Amino acid sequence: MNHRVGTAVESTAGNSRVIEVMDSGQRRPGRRFPTLAETQKGETMRVGVLTGGGDCPGLNAVIRAVVRRGVSEFGFDFIGFRDGWRGPLEEGYAVTLDVHAVRGILPRGGTILGSSRTNPFKVDGGVDRIRENLAKLEVDALVVIGGEDTLGVATKLYELGVKVVGVPKTIDNDLNATDYTFGFDSAVNIATEAIDRLHTTTESHHRVQVVEVMGRHTGWIALHAGMAGGANVILIPEVPFDIEQVCGWVESRFRSNYSPIVVVAEGATPREGTMALQSGDLDAFGHVRLGGISDVLAREIGQRTGRETRFVVLGHVQRGGTPTAFDRWVATRFGLQAIAAVKEGAYGEMVALRGTEIVRVPLSDATKELKVVPIEQYEEAAVLFG
Repeated sequence: MNHRVGTAVESTAGNSRVIEVMDSGQRRPGRRFPTLAETQKGETMRVGVLTGGGDCPGLNAVIRAVVRRGVSEFGFDFIGFRDGWRGPLEEGYAVTLDVHAVRGILPRGGTILGSSRTNPFKVDGGVDRIRENLAKLEVDALVVIGGEDTLGVATKLYELGVKVVGVPKTIDNDLNATDYTFGFDSAVNIATEAIDRLHTTTESHHRVQVVEVMGRHTGWIALHAGMAGGANVILIPEVPFDIEQVCGWVESRFRSNYSPIVVVAEGATPREGTMALQSGDLDAFGHVRLGGISDVLAREIGQRTGRETRFVVLGHVQRGGTPTAFDRWVATRFGLQAIAAVKEGAYGEMVALRGTEIVRVPLSDATKELKVVPIEQYEEAAVLFG
């Protein structure tokens, strides 16, 4: 039988189970997990951890903090579920997590557990399969690290009786009930550096540069990176744009003998209501795969102004690489407090950042609606357009 590298194979040894981990094709005995009976005696609690949705810098910092505090302070055992909700949905996607497994991962981008956009509520019998697999592995609770969609699933599962604690992850910063999500600061820094670099080449060639950043429904990355990078126009999904006004800002910039940078979120649309799409395909959560607004915008600006116009799509570059110091700090604190919530039985809650404090909020509050850019903040930035 072929197994994925790092996946777990379950066997029995007396009255307790042993997880054998496949590593580079070689079978080696995994650490012994205590039985459910032992857990019920209060000796050990078994916690599952998963990361779902789009990856971002800081995921490994959360995993590390959850495991290190859980093991050293609370004496918990951990199982990592690979590839998001596919992990507890399918057999063979569970791996052991211990302190040794999380050493050295703090500065690493991505996630050692992998991710996916699997939606168990779109799979026949998906919820029952998750329950069965959690029971089979004798997992007492789940720490779910994800954004709107992943935590939306967690919210529904909690309502169906699964013990869940959430951690807010998204580069879009659009989860409600928290000031910031980890991953956002790293994405903004990446986009800002790209804008800084594009300024020099744009000025050299006296052209217009359109920069597309991520942001399906909200423009937090566009707003923050655009302001930090000195963009002359910022377009966000919350405020449909007037193409004539955009061209006016572009010409105003040229009149000052500088070349304009236009930053546009991938979900931005013109007032006419049209949306540029790379395809009409939907993912498992019903979202259209976006992309292409910068191409359309660049052609429109070039045709209407007669100026040479180029575009660049930053895309998944914003998700990759090492996390910033801020993201490492907040992700670590999220992880430490998430496993404390498990210890205290605070299920159905999500850890959140309020000011500099980590608090707990109901998962339902975090996922019931998106946190959008307030019009006042956009109007503040618009003073600098043109």
